[in-house]
Amino acid sequence: MSYKAEYIWIDGTEPTAKLRSKTKILPDGAEPPLWGFDGSSTNQAVGEASDCVLRPVFTCPDPIRGGDHRLVLCEVHLPDGTPHPTNNRAKLRPVVERFAAHEPWFGIEQEYTFFQAGRPLGFPDTGFPAPQGPYYCGVGADEVFGRAIVEAHLDACLAAGLPISGINAEVMPGQWEFQLGPGGPLEISDALWVARWLLYRIAEDHKVVATLDPKPVKGDWNGAGAHTNFSTKAMRESYAPIITACEALGERLKEHIAAYGHGIEERLTGRHETAPWNEFSYGVGDRGASVRIPWQVEADGKGYLEDRRPNANCDPYEVTRLLIDTCCTALEKAGQL
Repeated sequence: MSYKAEYIWIDGTEPTAKLRSKTKILPDGAEPPLWGFDGSSTNQAVGEASDCVLRPVFTCPDPIRGGDHRLVLCEVHLPDGTPHPTNNRAKLRPVVERFAAHEPWFGIEQEYTFFQAGRPLGFPDTGFPAPQGPYYCGVGADEVFGRAIVEAHLDACLAAGLPISGINAEVMPGQWEFQLGPGGPLEISDALWVARWLLYRIAEDHKVVATLDPKPVKGDWNGAGAHTNFSTKAMRESYAPIITACEALGERLKEHIAAYGHGIEERLTGRHETAPWNEFSYGVGDRGASVRIPWQVEADGKGYLEDRRPNANCDPYEVTRLLIDTCCTALEKAGQL
C-alpha cells in the first residue's frame, strides 16, 4: 500500500512569496525523503542550473485527502545542501537556539479576505456595501460572507493537529481571522504556513480566492494584519521585562517595518486601528499603538505584548526572528532573564 505526501514549500516570488506544492506517492510507513523541483519556475533558480531541493521539516495528517495521507512542509535548499537564499526558516533556527533559555512563545492572528469575481465576498456587483461596523463578529447572511469556507478551514486545521485557537469575522465584509498559538516560534510559524495552504486549497473548491493583501480595498476600510503576540519566560513572570521589550522595539523601528510585509505603508496609516508605519508607540489597551499591552497584563503584572504592525502577508519566520532577537537581546542587557 502507499500514501500521498503533499510537499509544500515557500517560493521566491517578490515582493511577497507564494506557496507551492506537489504530490509524491510513498510506501506506507516511509518517511518523506528529500525531493527536488524546478527552481526556475518558482523564482528560485535560473534555467541552466534549475535544481532545488525540498527538505521536509514538518508533517501532519492531510485533512483534505484523509486516510493516511500527509502534508509535508519543506525548507528549500541548494543541491550542495546549504539553505536557499529565500529560506527564511533557516535564518530563524540559530536565533531560536541562541535565545532558547528565554522560552519565547508566540500567538499569531492571521487576517485574510475572500474575493470572488474580482471583488470582496459580500460586496455588491457595483458600488460598496454599508460602512463597516456590523460585520465584526457578526451573524446573519447580511453581515457575514464565506462562513462555510471558514468552518471547513477550522475543521481542517483541527484534523491536521495544528495549534489553532479561534476564528472570527472581521471588520470588512468577506474578511476573517484565525488565531494560532501559543507555541514556540518554529512551531507557530510552520503551522501558519500550513494553515495558509489549507485556506487557499479549501477556498479553491468554493471558487473563492483567499488573499493576504494588507489593504485589499482602498479607502475607509480596515486593512488585514497578522497581529503577533509575544512573550518570554521573564515577561510571563513580571511586568518590567514587557516594558523593556517595548522600548527595545522602538529602537529598531525601521528594521522591523522592512520585514513585516510588503505594502505596510498602505495599511499602517494611523487610521483603522493602526499606528503610522514610520512612528513607534506602545500603550495599555491601545489598538492605535504599534504595540498593545493588554489591560489584563497590566492588571496581572505579567504576560505578553501584541505587536500590531505585521501585515497579513508577512513571513512569520521573519517576524518571530526579529521579535526574539530584539527583545531577548534587550532583556539580557537589562539582566531580565
